[in-house]
Amino acid sequence: MSVVERVISVNYRHQLHFTDRVFARDNPVLASVLVGAHPQPAAARVKVLLVLEEALAAARPELALEIEAYFEAHPQRLQLVCPPVRVTGGEVVKNDWSRVVEILELIHRHHIDRHNYVAVVGGGALLDMVGLAAATAHRGVRLIRIPTTTLAQDDSGVGVKNGVNAFGKKNFIGTFAPPFAVINDFDLLASLSDRDKRAGYIEAVKVACIRDSEFFVRLEQDALALAAFEPEPMKHLIRRSAELHLNHIANGGDPFEMGSARPLDFGHWAAHKLEQMSGYRLRHGEAVVIGIALDVLYSVRQGLLARPAAERILSLLERLGFTLFDPELKSVAASGELGVLEGLEEFREHLGGELTITLLSDIGRGLEVHSMDVGHVRQALQDLEARHRARA
Repeated sequence: MSVVERVISVNYRHQLHFTDRVFARDNPVLASVLVGAHPQPAAARVKVLLVLEEALAAARPELALEIEAYFEAHPQRLQLVCPPVRVTGGEVVKNDWSRVVEILELIHRHHIDRHNYVAVVGGGALLDMVGLAAATAHRGVRLIRIPTTTLAQDDSGVGVKNGVNAFGKKNFIGTFAPPFAVINDFDLLASLSDRDKRAGYIEAVKVACIRDSEFFVRLEQDALALAAFEPEPMKHLIRRSAELHLNHIANGGDPFEMGSARPLDFGHWAAHKLEQMSGYRLRHGEAVVIGIALDVLYSVRQGLLARPAAERILSLLERLGFTLFDPELKSVAASGELGVLEGLEEFREHLGGELTITLLSDIGRGLEVHSMDVGHVRQALQDLEARHRARA
């Protein structure tokens, strides 16, 4: 017997751009991204298939025309292969495999190869679905993400994951494939409902809790302005949160999650289960709020986190306008156990290996545990319900 073994290292460049009115004819950001690193001769045009979320197109009827006009302004270098393809967004798009096939068919029909681009303009769920198609066509074509929700701009759109739901499990089918570039355009958030603007705040609170106490203090200071959706505090929240997420992906040592730890999923073991149990009535961000509140109180029960620090976190969430409890937390599964507790095993299975949960030892300091005391989880649930009733 003999073995030949080599270590293969692969480097990725991950670009995150911030701008306003990305499709304004005189805005150079998108054109420079598409053309800047292109290996083809200067005379060649870069082909782009662009997917646009239907709800955004309906809310802003001029946007599709602006996109077409942008490409018409760069006829020598850019080619929009067809008018923007409108696709339904939201979690529903991740529950239907045929939508992935539709994007693959368009990539095939318009001859998008590995040196051309798929661009997607929409929320996190649409980014996930289109990203999966782009990552699998020709074993990977270049993807430009243009996120249009707070949550996608400050968290999910920055990540390297793509996926759809299957077998009743969130993101069961997916890939790790860094996008060619992410372009955050604050102007695209203007048509969001207050509910959707707020939902993305939680990922900023999350990453501040586990990584950056100074950022947490800034969020406390800006809480009332953020609750009123004032632009400058929102821009700061999005930029710093996105930067912290990107820092973790680039420097955390495990960008494709080969291990069992996933610190950026603080609060997510319960959140993923709550989303599923509610039939996705709860937005992802709203479920993460509850999951974080639960794990904060559990950290207190375990003697890991001081109660004053926990109170600061819960108070910040409430000041931002979040609800920390949902009746779904009391739902009982067929096994007779609380349904949310099944999320622990599902989370372990999704991660692979041993269960690894991120908790807190202080604001800005996450720590990992490999087991959860179910009795203390139940007590934390009771604490959360009591707090909710006291505020009602």
